Amino acid sequence: MKTRCKSWITLLCGALTLGFSPLWAQKPKSQKEAEALQAVMATKNPDDQVKAIENVLTNFADTEYKVALLQVAMQIESQKGDFTQTTFYAERLLDADPKNAFAFVTLAGETARHTREFDLDKEEKLAKADKWAKAGIEAAKIVPKPNPAMTDDQLEGLRKDLQSQAYVAMGMSATLRKKTDDAIANYQQAAAVAATPDSTVWVRLGQAYMDSGKYDDAVASFDKALSDPTAPEQVKQIAQAKKTESAAKKAGAKPPGAP
Repeated sequence: MKTRCKSWITLLCGALTLGFSPLWAQKPKSQKEAEALQAVMATKNPDDQVKAIENVLTNFADTEYKVALLQVAMQIESQKGDFTQTTFYAERLLDADPKNAFAFVTLAGETARHTREFDLDKEEKLAKADKWAKAGIEAAKIVPKPNPAMTDDQLEGLRKDLQSQAYVAMGMSATLRKKTDDAIANYQQAAAVAATPDSTVWVRLGQAYMDSGKYDDAVASFDKALSDPTAPEQVKQIAQAKKTESAAKKAGAKPPGAP
């Protein structure tokens, strides 16, 4: 998900940059607000950029850029791996925009990712993750262009990728519940709907197949990850190790009906 988060940040920051073009020049309500917004774009350090965003939100509460700024802050914190701050900005984003697909999908994915098998509140967390994921799928279908320069094809790709990540979140929830059939179905849907290749989905699907003893399907999924030219080296290493493990498990598995 992290790679897609980077692309979302690029799109959203692009919207802010375009905000100072003649077409959108009326958006900042004062010169001071315009300068504060420019400071957000000028800052390269993630922590400093979040501070610059907070400066705008604090001093210009009625800014037209509130939703876009909260989206950028949420995705920066997600990239940093700060679950608490990611949730903080996602919830603020939903307060500002109750049907925000970015917030729903981020909350679903991050909550599922940070839930552990033996958490006492595991089911409560996973129920929330599933609820957010389903809301995210519906919201993603009609998400507006975050950047006015985005083409219709790019918008459709964004919508599909958001839906894909929501299905991944539900797949993770199902995995934690040890409902492998549900996990497989969700990962399959995530791969089918995605516009942007994501090798991690194939690795997750392969693991779900392994968990259900479907080793041939697992190997095929890991091969998909290995053949993805965009797959990071670390993902390829995991896919290769899992493929080897699947083959070994198949070789040691008892034939159907054996005692």
